[in-house]
Amino acid sequence: MKKIKKLLVFVIILSCLLICVEHKVKAESDLYINGLEFYVEINSDASINVTEYWDINIEETNTLYKTFEIDNTKYTEITDVKVTDITNGINQNLTEQDKWEYHVDKGKYYGTKNNKGNFEIGWGVGLDNSNDTRKYKIEYKVENAVTKYNDFAELYWQLIGEDFEISAKKVTGTIILPTNANSKDDIKVWGHIETLNGTIYVTDLNKIEFEVDKYSGNHMLEIRTLFPTEMITSAERIKDVSILQSVIEEETKWAKEANQRREAHRNMVTAIIVIPALVLDIIFVITIIRANKNPIRKQKKFVPEQKIEYYREVPRKNATPGEAIQLLEKNITKTLNYNDLGKVFSAALLNLKLKGYIEFEIDETKKDKDKEKISIRISKNSNAEVLASEEKEVYAFLDQATVRKENRTLNLKELQKVIKSNPEKIQKLGEKMGKNINSSLIEENLLDEKQSKQYSSTIGTIALQVIFLILFLMFAFILVIAEEITFNILIKLIIIITTILGIISIAKKVGISKKINAFTQKGINEIEEWKGLKKYMEDFSLLNEREVPDIVIWKKFLVYATAFGIAEKVIKQLKIVYPNFEQLTGTDYTMMYLMIHTDFSSSFSSAISSSISSAYSSGSGSGGGFSGGGGGGGGRRWWRRTLNTLSYAICDIL
Repeated sequence: MKKIKKLLVFVIILSCLLICVEHKVKAESDLYINGLEFYVEINSDASINVTEYWDINIEETNTLYKTFEIDNTKYTEITDVKVTDITNGINQNLTEQDKWEYHVDKGKYYGTKNNKGNFEIGWGVGLDNSNDTRKYKIEYKVENAVTKYNDFAELYWQLIGEDFEISAKKVTGTIILPTNANSKDDIKVWGHIETLNGTIYVTDLNKIEFEVDKYSGNHMLEIRTLFPTEMITSAERIKDVSILQSVIEEETKWAKEANQRREAHRNMVTAIIVIPALVLDIIFVITIIRANKNPIRKQKKFVPEQKIEYYREVPRKNATPGEAIQLLEKNITKTLNYNDLGKVFSAALLNLKLKGYIEFEIDETKKDKDKEKISIRISKNSNAEVLASEEKEVYAFLDQATVRKENRTLNLKELQKVIKSNPEKIQKLGEKMGKNINSSLIEENLLDEKQSKQYSSTIGTIALQVIFLILFLMFAFILVIAEEITFNILIKLIIIITTILGIISIAKKVGISKKINAFTQKGINEIEEWKGLKKYMEDFSLLNEREVPDIVIWKKFLVYATAFGIAEKVIKQLKIVYPNFEQLTGTDYTMMYLMIHTDFSSSFSSAISSSISSAYSSGSGSGGGFSGGGGGGGGRRWWRRTLNTLSYAICDIL
C-alpha cells in the first residue's frame, strides 16, 4: 500500500503541474501584458486618435515595438506619435528620434517606417539584463481610417496584427463616435479574433466597448463599426453605394461559422469528458461485480499465531539479509529497490567477512572518516556450496572489481567508484538478487507463489484505476478552469457517478488485496519474529539484560541490523551497555571498527542509488461574441513567437 500512496502523491503533483502549465509558460516568457487597453476617438474628418495603455511584464528586453502594415485601402498615414512612461502614476514623456533602430536607447522612441517598409512605433525600456513591470501610454493618429458610404460610415480597423507576439491577460477597448446617434440601433458593431474569445457591444449613443480575455499572441484582433454617415463631415474615401446589407451578409456568414466552431469545440470538449467517463464507468462496474463474486473476500487473513515484542535470536539460521528485509517489509516484488540493495550489499560484505572470504584492513595513517582508511581484500576463492545466493553475487562483483588490483585489494572509496561507474551491472545485480530471494521464500514455504501473483495483479489494478480516475477528474477540472465547458447538469452527473463508481471499485479492490494471503502462515509467523528481533536490537540498552551475549551472536545480529538500516543505532546501544565493547570484539576489531567509525551501509546505498539513477537517465451588427472575421508587433525574437504559438496551442488542447 506504500506504493499506492506514493503513486497518489505523484499523480496529484502531476495534476497541479498540468493545471499550472499555461501560467508557467507565460511567466517564463520575456514579455507578458497584464492589461492592454485601447481608447479610440473617431473624428469627423474620418481620422481616428488612438491611445493604448500597456501594463506589461518585461524581462531581458531592450526595445518594445508595435508595427502597422501599410494599407492605403484602410488608411493613408499614421502621425502624432507619442510615448509616455506612466509607471507608478508618474508621467515621463519619452524623447522622439527620427530614425528607426533595432535597439533604442532607454527614454527614446520613434514612429516611422522600419527596415521591412511597415510603419512602426518603438521605444527603449533599458531592461537588457533585468526585469520589471512597466506601464506605457502610446498615442497616435490614423489619417483617413473611416470610409463614407451612402447609408453608413465604416471604421474597419485592426488594433492588433498577427505578428504581435505578446500575450495578454485581458484586452479591453472603448470607441467614441464623433457625435451621439439618435438610437443605439443606428450603430452596428462586430469584432473579429480567431480564438473567438471576445465580446463587443454598443454601450451608449456614442460609445462602443469590447473585451478579450486571455489574448494569445500572434492572433489578429480587429473591430468593425457602422454608424450614421452624417457624423463624418469630410473624408477622402467616399463610395457612392450602400454598405449595410453587404456587411450584414458578410458578418452573418462569419458569425455562423464562428458559432459552428464554438459548438463543435464544445461538443468535442464535452466528448472528452463523456466518452472516458462511460469507459471508466464500465470498467468500474465490471470490477465491482467481479469483486463481489471473488472468493478471496471470504478468505481468512493470516495473523501471527503468537504476538512477539522482543525476539532474541535469528528466526531462521539459513535466512539471508535480503530475505529478512523482504519479509520485514512484506515485499513480494522480484527486484530489490536501490535502497534495499545497498543495505543487502553491505550486509553481504559482512557475511563474506565472517565466512573468511574477504578481509577488512585498516590504514592507520588515514583519518577516521576517510573512506581510503578501510580496504577490502579477497582472501580466498568462492565456494558455491557454502555461500548464499546474495553472497555469491556480491563476491562475484568484488572478484571482477579486484581482478587487476594488487593483492586483490581495494578501499571503500574505490569500491564506491566501481559501483557508480557500473549502473547496468548494479541494476542486474538487484534484479538477480530479487528473483533469488523471491524463489527462496517460495521454496521455504514462506511466500505463496499463486497468491503473491494475485496480490501483485490486484495492486496493479488498483494503481491503474486510481490513475485513470485522477486523470479524468484532473482534465475535467482543467477544462472547466479554462472555461471550455460549464458544470451543466449532464457534466455534473457524469463526474459524480464516475467518481462514486471509481471510489467503490477501488475500495472493493483494496478490500480484496487486504484479504490475500501472499505470505503463508509460516511466513507471517517468521515476519513477526523478524520484527521482534529488530525491536530487540533497537531497544537493547533499555532492557534489564546485563549478560554479555556471545560475540558470535552480535556479529550475526549486526549483519541483519545492517540490512534493516539500524546498524548505527545498534552500535550505540551496545556501547551504552558495554563501554568496553570494542575490546570485547577481539580479532574481529576491523569489522567493528568499520561499523563504528564509517557510514558503511549508507555509503553503498548512496553509491548504488546514484548508479541506478544514471542508468535510467541515459537513455446583424447588434454586438455580441467576436467572430473569426476576414481580415502590430512585439518582442524581437522569432523563436519566442514560435514558442508562444506552440505553448498556447498546447494550453488550448488541455
